[in-house]
Amino acid sequence: MEKIILKDSAYGIKKGTILGIQEMTENEKLFEIALEGGQKLDHEPGQFVMVSVFGAGEIPISVSSSPTNNGSFEICVRAAGKVTNALHKLEIGDMIGIRGPYGKGFPIRILERNDLLIIACGLGIAPLRSLIRYVFDNRKDFGNVHILYGCRSPDNMLFLDEIKEWKKQKDVYFECIVDQATPDWTGKVGIITTLIPGVRIDPERTFTALVGPPAMYKPAIQELLSMNVPESQILISLERHMKCGVGMCGHCQIQNLYCCQDGPVFNYEAIKHLKEAF
Repeated sequence: MEKIILKDSAYGIKKGTILGIQEMTENEKLFEIALEGGQKLDHEPGQFVMVSVFGAGEIPISVSSSPTNNGSFEICVRAAGKVTNALHKLEIGDMIGIRGPYGKGFPIRILERNDLLIIACGLGIAPLRSLIRYVFDNRKDFGNVHILYGCRSPDNMLFLDEIKEWKKQKDVYFECIVDQATPDWTGKVGIITTLIPGVRIDPERTFTALVGPPAMYKPAIQELLSMNVPESQILISLERHMKCGVGMCGHCQIQNLYCCQDGPVFNYEAIKHLKEAF
């Protein structure tokens, strides 16, 4: 058998060991990973890593944990293809490959001392969890925090135990909504954009972090603009099929921008003229 040589460089593959696996829903699992030798991932909220499952391939996955985690990081993975299905079959103690972190995340230093409106739809809660947990771990550095979360049904809701804690926090406004209710659902039913007008914010000092399916972005942005949130304070994470992560292959190119390097987090004001972005 040919020996697998894993490079240890800025753009090389690092060995990662699976420390824990949590089944979130029928299709999503949360993986806790530690890099070899106690290395820190040293990521920013909103960045992603390239994950290799040996014999299956490599895919980009957003980091779901805060940089304040010590000794490990987490990724939330939906089984939706060859590599993700192979990843779901792995067990605690198995090894995977990690490249990165890559891209530009949420500008933490700019967000500090400002209010936050975090809007997550579907799997968009996975990268935003990194930001949410970072903010909670550094709560005194931020102003008011509002979190809106929408998903298809209660059965698709991720991080249920944490959401219960978010609801209890007196200094956080949290609201969730589902497209389709189950018999035991007592919350709101509808699309997530209907929650935005109900949030009381000071638009001049509010930054919004928006992650979800592309179809959500335009109506959500229109709601935010109607509330006088400045375009420069609307932050969006764009999803593209990133192959290399280092701006070489062009798979994630949007005109003159590369999602893997110039994003995935973009300022709306900077990309609103790019039709391909939406």
